[in-house]
Amino acid sequence: MGKILIKNANLISMKEEKIIYGIDILIENSLIIKIDKNIEESTEIIIDATGKIVMPGLINTHAHIPMSIFRETVDGYKTQEWLEKKIWPMEAKLTEEDAYYASMLSFIEMIKNGTTTVNDMYYLQNATLKSAMNSGVRLQITRTIMDIDGDGEKRINELEEFIKDNKDQYENITLNVGIHGLYTCSEKYVQRGIEIAKYYNLPINMHFVENSKESEDIKRMYNVNSPVEVIEKYFKNRHLILAHCVKLSEKEIEYLSKCNVFISHCPISNLRLGCGVANVTKMMEKNICVSLGTDGQGSGSNLDMFEAMKFSALMQKGIQENPIKMQSYEVLKMATINGAKTLGLDNIIGTIEEGKLADIIIIDIDTSNTRPINDIFSQIVYNVKGSNVETTIVNGNILMENRKLKININEKDIINNCEEIINRINCKDNF
Repeated sequence: MGKILIKNANLISMKEEKIIYGIDILIENSLIIKIDKNIEESTEIIIDATGKIVMPGLINTHAHIPMSIFRETVDGYKTQEWLEKKIWPMEAKLTEEDAYYASMLSFIEMIKNGTTTVNDMYYLQNATLKSAMNSGVRLQITRTIMDIDGDGEKRINELEEFIKDNKDQYENITLNVGIHGLYTCSEKYVQRGIEIAKYYNLPINMHFVENSKESEDIKRMYNVNSPVEVIEKYFKNRHLILAHCVKLSEKEIEYLSKCNVFISHCPISNLRLGCGVANVTKMMEKNICVSLGTDGQGSGSNLDMFEAMKFSALMQKGIQENPIKMQSYEVLKMATINGAKTLGLDNIIGTIEEGKLADIIIIDIDTSNTRPINDIFSQIVYNVKGSNVETTIVNGNILMENRKLKININEKDIINNCEEIINRINCKDNF
C-alpha cells in the first residue's frame, strides 16, 4: 500500500444527503486522510474520477459465500424442501478446497459489483477466510451452529476454536456468532451460542421468521405464542443481526424496536423462495436499523447489491401502495452506512470521511442505462448495475480498476474449478 489520489470526484459520502462535485480524496495506506479541492500531493497512483460517482463500497449483511456453485437450484422447491432435498445433501460432499474456490468465485463477483464488505453465514469457514485474505475483500464471518441433526457439540467446538484462532488477527476480518435459526437450534445450543458471544464480545447473527413454516416451528419448539418471545427471553441485550424477518406483525416489529436488533433485508431471495415481503417500511418507521443482504446465490441468484436496492425500493412501494415510501437516499443508506452499523463497523466504514478506512467504489454513469441524470440518488438505486462499477478499493488496496481485476487470481481457473465441483456433488431430485 502507499498513497492513492482520486481526482475530481463527484462524491456521495453518505455522511449527508448531498453530492459534492469536483472533490479530491487522498488515501494513505488503508486510510482516507484528506478530502478537499485541488489536493496537490506526490502519490504513487492517481485516479481520474472526472464525471464519475465516488461513494462508499456496498455492504452485504447476509450471504452464504460458498453457495456460488448452487445458483439456480431452487426452482420447483419450497424453502425447507430445497434445503433438505437439494442443498444439504450437496453441502455434505463439500471439501475445504471446494469451499475455497466457491468462495473465491463469490468474492470476484463482489469486487466486480462494488461490494466491499460481506457478512458470511456458513461453515468450512477456514477456507472462506483464506479466500477473503487472498482476494482482499472485507469479511465478517462465523462458524454457524445448529443441532437439528444432533451434531451441535461439534459445531460449538468448531465455532469457539475459530474465534480463538482468528479474533483481532486480521485487518479485513471480523467475527460474529452465527446461530442458524431458532427452528434448527435447540434452546440449549442457543444459550451456548449467546454465552460465547458474551464472552468474546461479538454480535450474534441469525435467520429469523423467513417463512410461515419457520414461524410455526419456533412457536411449537419453544412453546411460545410468538417467535419474538424467544428474542425477549434470550437476546434482548445482545447486538443481534436478524436476517429476513418476513413474518413479523406490526406488534412484533414494535417490540423488536425496543431491542438491540439490526435487520438484514434480503428482498430477492425472499421473493424467489415464495416467503413474502418483509414490512421494511414499518421497521424503519420504528427506527430499527435495516440493511440489505443478497442471501446465498442458491436463492438470491447473485451478489449484485444494486439489484437488491432496486427490488427493496419497488417492493415496499408496492405493498404499501404508496410511491412516496422508501426514498432513494434511504435505500442507499441501507446498502452502506446501515450495513456498517449492522456489523458494528460504522466507526471505520460505511461513509467516506477523513480518518475512516478507504473502502470506496467509483461508478461510471456516462452510459446508456444511466443518462440523462435527473436525480442521482434515484439513478443509482434504479438504473445503475454492478457492471457500472469501474473501480473497487478495499482498505486502501485497489482490487479492480477500469473493470480489470488487480488481484493475483485467474478468474477463468476459478470458474472452471467451480464447474468441476458442482458436476461432482450435484444430487438428483429424490421426491
